[in-house]
Amino acid sequence: MAKDYYDVLGVNKNASQDEIKKAFRKKARQYHPDVNRDNPKEAEAKFKEANEAYEVLSNETKRAQYDQYGHDAFTQGGGAGAGGFGGYGSQGGFDFSGFGGQGGGFGDIFDMFFGGGGSNPRGPQKGDDLRKDVEISFKDAAFGKTIKVTINRHDECDHCHGTGGEPGSKVETCPRCHGSGQETVVQNTPFGQMRSARTCSACHGSGKKIEKECRKCHGSGQTVINRELEVKIPAGVDNGSRLRVSNEGEPGVNGGPKGDLYVYIYVRPSNEFERQGNEVISKVDITFAQAALGTTIMVNTIDGKVDLKIPAGIQSGTILRIKGKGIPYLRNPKQRGDQHVRINVVTPKKLTDKQRELLIEFAKEGKEDTSKFDEKKGFLKDLGDKVKEALQFKVFDKLSLNS
Repeated sequence: MAKDYYDVLGVNKNASQDEIKKAFRKKARQYHPDVNRDNPKEAEAKFKEANEAYEVLSNETKRAQYDQYGHDAFTQGGGAGAGGFGGYGSQGGFDFSGFGGQGGGFGDIFDMFFGGGGSNPRGPQKGDDLRKDVEISFKDAAFGKTIKVTINRHDECDHCHGTGGEPGSKVETCPRCHGSGQETVVQNTPFGQMRSARTCSACHGSGKKIEKECRKCHGSGQTVINRELEVKIPAGVDNGSRLRVSNEGEPGVNGGPKGDLYVYIYVRPSNEFERQGNEVISKVDITFAQAALGTTIMVNTIDGKVDLKIPAGIQSGTILRIKGKGIPYLRNPKQRGDQHVRINVVTPKKLTDKQRELLIEFAKEGKEDTSKFDEKKGFLKDLGDKVKEALQFKVFDKLSLNS
């Protein structure tokens, strides 16, 4: 069974003409001889399959017929050809299968009457755009950096210099289509002579007659190359930002301009800083004494360490601001956001006897009720309790075994 044309190109049935064109170009590059040297026959078959699908779906009239009747629209006696168009068809004594030359079928007769597909395939067309994903650090996103990226793209064949022919061989304008890539077919119908355009059968749409195809590019005039580029990442870019590098995409067709390269930025998360717009969020731990008495501490910023004054009596969770230590604004790098430091007061998990005594005295000085404080609980008392507890379990286990 013939494959569904939409599946062949990898598009859905609601795809636009631009999406269909891009899908076909992608398939054409995928099955190019340069990248399928291990299995050229299968690649050629796949390319012909994609080309057949594109010839139908790129023509609105043929596409409408295909959507309604499927592949039967282009076979004798199938779909609309069997009973449509004023009773003409294989059953009505008139054979439509001869219309349209290579493709044939009922869809081509509509092209003759209504002029379907009037675009010029040999006109200049812009090349496809390319995409490159890169990952950068948090600080590189903040301050910018110039990076090197490598892309794979088509470029002019360095053996034939884009002619498609072996050096010294003749490359002439196709005498049948005169370089247009299309030929006109005249058919006699019950309504008189009808003219339609189709891909030139002599040059297959290239517009050229090549005496001997280039052994490196097989007549395409292009080869796949690796190109290294320097890309400047501006200060202030964020995760998911997209940069456009003009004219670094695929080459144009028939003298058309090159496509563009789009670089997508992914920023690695920082273990120390969090970004919210142009603001930087960080956290710092301080002791109970520092929080109660106030002090000046060193904190990290994306620029390096700076002094931060901790006011006396600060509470855990308080946020202090350091002006101008945030992320530069993308459109105005001289302007920056701020850094916000969240204070976390750390309660000590273990105290010496001396520390415990001092804290109890501190509580008493503040008129706190210290009657429920375990004043004897110190490091040595903790250790003694653990030893006693272990010995009790050991005695209990021994008694259990003897009972």
